[in-house]
Amino acid sequence: MFDWLYKTAGLAYREAWAVVEIFENIKKMWTGFSIKGFFSGIMAVIELFGMLLFGFPTTPRGQELNLNGYELVFCDEFEGDTLNTDWWNYRGNGSRRSGFNAPSQVTIKDGKMTITGEYLKDGTYGEGWYAGMVSLKEKYTRGYFEIRCICNKDKGFWSAFWIQANHPYEAEYSQGGVGGAEIDIFEAMSYDDKLFPNAVTSTVHCAGVDGVQEDFQSANLGDFKANNIYEEFNTYGLEWTEDEYIFYINGVETARTSFGNGVSQVPEEVIVSLEIPGEDGLEKFDKESYKTEFIVDYVKIYQK
Repeated sequence: MFDWLYKTAGLAYREAWAVVEIFENIKKMWTGFSIKGFFSGIMAVIELFGMLLFGFPTTPRGQELNLNGYELVFCDEFEGDTLNTDWWNYRGNGSRRSGFNAPSQVTIKDGKMTITGEYLKDGTYGEGWYAGMVSLKEKYTRGYFEIRCICNKDKGFWSAFWIQANHPYEAEYSQGGVGGAEIDIFEAMSYDDKLFPNAVTSTVHCAGVDGVQEDFQSANLGDFKANNIYEEFNTYGLEWTEDEYIFYINGVETARTSFGNGVSQVPEEVIVSLEIPGEDGLEKFDKESYKTEFIVDYVKIYQK
């Protein structure tokens, strides 16, 4: 959730990851040679160089999701007309960056959860920009976490699905991620990118990596392409194992990492949010007409 870090603390890690992937794809080109495999490898290498040199998003090309051995332990398909508060909390209510989060912005209709961003003159916390955030009451340690959704199709606000431990930005607690991290499974922040609007980003944040006590550290794994994300449903997933975090789009791996001192070993909170930008991100919008919606079809969790 800290976009300014994507080009600083996480950059070196992203570049190192891309270099490894380049060599892996070159090796695959010559292993069990085929024309199709060769050209597929060439395209992957070109995309990865584009990520390194220009920050371009890449196409998911990893392994297909395999849920053998997993069982579905949570599923909300948002039936009914209100959020199931036996399962969910309205999270972070009140001030949020340059606006407010409020339960009024989260609605359930026709089997979908919609989180709306807009300017309200008579909102719950007064006049201002509003959005919403929900989190599961039960916390989870390891498993596969998936959302199916349509991202909000406007600048400024952005859609996100993430998990977070208590105090992931404090070295004393996070211990380099072993004691907890924030894992941004996806954030859709590229709506105004003229070349690659249908891209999402994945990031890991934690503190105390290699004993560093100041601030916190991040690994941005890059931007990845999905399918018409502002008009069509896509799935975004995280497989959190004992050894690494593996990210997926539409059931295909995008990246994997064990960034930090190891993966989280503590329960984490599962969060769905429409994020409010800072003041600079909202001043250009028409307060009278602006409205944007993040539409969620389901949230599912699998565990072994």
